Amino acid sequence: VYSHRSQVLHTLVMALPNALGLSLTDVILPVVPMFHANAWGIPFAAAMVGAKLVFPGPHLDAVSVLNLMADEKVTCAGGVPTVWLAILDALDKEPKRWDLKALRQMIVGGSAAPPAMIEGFQKRHGLHVLHAWGMTEMSPIGTICRLKPQMKAMPEADQFRVRATQGLPVPLVDVRAMSESGEAKWDGKSMGELHVRGPFIARSYFQNPAEADKFTMDGWFRTGDVVTIDPEGYVRITDRSKDLIKSGGEWISSVDLENALMGHPAVKEAAVVAVAHPKWDERPVACVVLREGAKASPEDLTLYLEPMFAKFQLPDAFVFMQQIPRTAAGKFLKSALREQLKDFKLER
Repeated sequence: VYSHRSQVLHTLVMALPNALGLSLTDVILPVVPMFHANAWGIPFAAAMVGAKLVFPGPHLDAVSVLNLMADEKVTCAGGVPTVWLAILDALDKEPKRWDLKALRQMIVGGSAAPPAMIEGFQKRHGLHVLHAWGMTEMSPIGTICRLKPQMKAMPEADQFRVRATQGLPVPLVDVRAMSESGEAKWDGKSMGELHVRGPFIARSYFQNPAEADKFTMDGWFRTGDVVTIDPEGYVRITDRSKDLIKSGGEWISSVDLENALMGHPAVKEAAVVAVAHPKWDERPVACVVLREGAKASPEDLTLYLEPMFAKFQLPDAFVFMQQIPRTAAGKFLKSALREQLKDFKLER
C-alpha cells in the first residue's frame, strides 16, 4: 500500500544528482516489463523532469535493444543483469557496430551484478554500469552505488570492488542489518537481514495480514535480503535469505559463487542452488550456460573457483544447460531450478 505523497517523494529522490541524476536532456530506456514498480519508478521520474522515454516493446533481445539505443541516442538505460550480460556478449562480438557515445549510464538492478560484467563494459567498451538495489515495496529504489569523491583516487581494482556493491541508501532511506543477536556492525563482514525505513516504503500489504511480520514494531521493513554494510555505509547483498545454502552449519552465498563463475571466460550465465545432501543437509550445485563455442569442464570451473573460496563453499556438481529459467522480469527463476534438481543425487 502506497500513498500519492510517497510516490511524489520517491520520484523526486530518483532524479537527484547522486541518485539517477536525470534531466530534460536525457533519453531514457527502461528495458523491463511495464508491470508493478517497473511501470512507475523510472517512468514517473522521466515524466517529472521532462525527459524522453523510449520503450523496447516485446523486442528484448540484445541486438534489438542495441539498435534502439543507437537509433534513439539513449543516455540512460535500466535493466536486470541477464539483459546486460546478453548486451555485453553482443558488443564483444561486434564492438564497432553500434554508436553508443550518448549512453552515459546503464542502471542494473533486480539481482546482484557480476563484477566481471561491470568491468567488461567499462574496460572493453567505455560504458558505465550504475549498480542499484530496490524492491517493489520500496517504490522501488533503495540504494545507488556511486563512488564518494575520495574513492576516485583509489586503485582501479578497489573502485570496481566498491562499484560491485549495491551502494549507499538514497536520501530519506535508512538501513540496518539485523542478526539474531541484534544490529550487525558496519564492518563489511558481519551479516544480517537488511531492514529499511523511509517515507516511500510500503506500510502494509493490501488485504494480506499474513505478511504483517515483514514490518517491525519500531517501523522498519524486513527485506529478506542478507547483507553486510561496510564502514563507509555501502551495502553488499550476500544473498536472499531463501537462497542461502546452509551446509554442515555453515552458510554459503549463492550470489558470490554465481558472480565468480560469470567471471570465467567460458561462462555466459550461472545460477547456484541448494541440493539436499544426506550428511551436510544442503550442498551447492551450479547451473551453467557456456558461451557459444566455448568449452569448460567441471574440473576447469572448480580450479577457477578454488583460489576465491574455502573448499566447503565450492559446488559439489555442475549442471550444464542451454538456458537458465527466468521470471517475467528477466531474473533467474531459482524455484524452477530447485524443482528440476529435487531428485539430483550427490555423493556422500
